[in-house]
Amino acid sequence: MQQRNFTEEQDLFRQSYRKFLDAEVKPYMPQWRKDGIVPREIFRKAGDLGMLMIWPEEKYGGLGESDFRFEQVIIEETARAGCSEWYNTLHSRLVGPYFKNLGTEEQRERFLPKCVTGETILAVAMTEAGAGSDLAGMKSTAKDMGDHFLLNGSKTYISNGINADVVITAAKLHGAEGRHAMVLLIVERDMEGFTRGRNLDKIGLHAQDTAEFFFDNVKVPKENVLGTPGKGFYHLMEGLAEERLIASCGYLAVGRRAFDITRDYVMQREVFGKPLSQQQNTQFRMAEMDAELDIYQVYVDHCVAEHNAGRLTANLAAKAKMVGSELEWRMADLGLQMHGGAGYMEEYEISSIFTASRMSRIYAGSAEVMRYIIGRDVFSQNYQSILN
Repeated sequence: MQQRNFTEEQDLFRQSYRKFLDAEVKPYMPQWRKDGIVPREIFRKAGDLGMLMIWPEEKYGGLGESDFRFEQVIIEETARAGCSEWYNTLHSRLVGPYFKNLGTEEQRERFLPKCVTGETILAVAMTEAGAGSDLAGMKSTAKDMGDHFLLNGSKTYISNGINADVVITAAKLHGAEGRHAMVLLIVERDMEGFTRGRNLDKIGLHAQDTAEFFFDNVKVPKENVLGTPGKGFYHLMEGLAEERLIASCGYLAVGRRAFDITRDYVMQREVFGKPLSQQQNTQFRMAEMDAELDIYQVYVDHCVAEHNAGRLTANLAAKAKMVGSELEWRMADLGLQMHGGAGYMEEYEISSIFTASRMSRIYAGSAEVMRYIIGRDVFSQNYQSILN
């Protein structure tokens, strides 16, 4: 494949981050899967090395590196090491930028330094039992009480849910007209009335702590409001393109990881007296997937370049997520099939990739929602073919 356009500094960062994962994270993932959670101190260790949240300016403790390719390196290397269940990017690049884009200077000074060091772990709470991809269907409410909002309701399937110290929480604005009138609130761990349920059991991503949240008359001071009350839905929409690009980088990296370990396995596994890799069916299937992964890599890198230039659209990101989540799943499924019975055993990495990748077509907007976004654009008045 053609050489990718990373800077020398980014290549050096990749090498350092890879060494960190190999020493501090990868060896312990099997135990953390049994525990159902990644220890908090891993966030601290990454933060101490400047490898957790790198985009904040130096005055907040960060490196001031806004180039998304640094986060792309982190996503790729985390997947390469088989450590994708550590949701560091959720903390650093999905939730963290809410403070940059919507927060006041006082909020940035109050929260960002400890987010950079890993002392404070972040999560975002949007999903409810009856409101997933359709956020306008949420039931949680926030009532303006003058100097604070009174928050009531619940959230579910919250990633980093057990570890989280600060949660960006979306709620309907009590008394406001319209399905999209929402407010974003910064809910802190020790606020009275804020509780969390158990660490939820999942079919995959076992080391990723996922929880329910409950809000019973939680008093959230006005200084913990993000953005403009009533505009919370639109604030959330502003971050979805980057969220789907983050997801797409992960799908590609996991898909490539599944391909690589499957390639190693079929070169060693013998069937009918010769390596499985010498069977024509194996070569054809692996050739198809290698080509698809390379082609998708070009598109993802294009989206990263567009994002850095401020031109990443909802349509571009939806295409990346739709295609990538399907590709990751096919690669995981093929990899398990090529492993045969061994692929069904938990001791083989392909089994955890297989179960984890099934979630990719659901979170951050389901595959069906991505098709809806793309299809809506196809039939819009502004649609133009790239050949026009």
